[in-house]
Amino acid sequence: MQKISLIALARHHLEQAERASSGRSAETVFGGHEHQLRQTLIALGTGQSLSEHQNPGEATVQVIVGRVLLRSGDVSWNGSPGDLLTIPPGLHSLDAVEDSAFLLTVVKGA
Repeated sequence: MQKISLIALARHHLEQAERASSGRSAETVFGGHEHQLRQTLIALGTGQSLSEHQNPGEATVQVIVGRVLLRSGDVSWNGSPGDLLTIPPGLHSLDAVEDSAFLLTVVKGA
């Protein structure tokens, strides 16, 4: 059994993102490349983004702090603290509207 405070981890990574030249910080909190399920906490400073990329499998974004904008083609979704966004299959991107931290959960396709 393992317990992790996502709020505390989000605060830590937001501080790290603020100091990083990339404006981002991340940590895998469960799983990894050797597992099908992977959960990664990602922090992005205001205006930073995850550029357009392909969805590697079923995935969700749970916003912990801040506000994000998830885009796929001509469609976009706003995410605020407590929101769970289902990432559509195919190409998508994510922008931090303000300093944000979110939990990315991915189940890789077989």
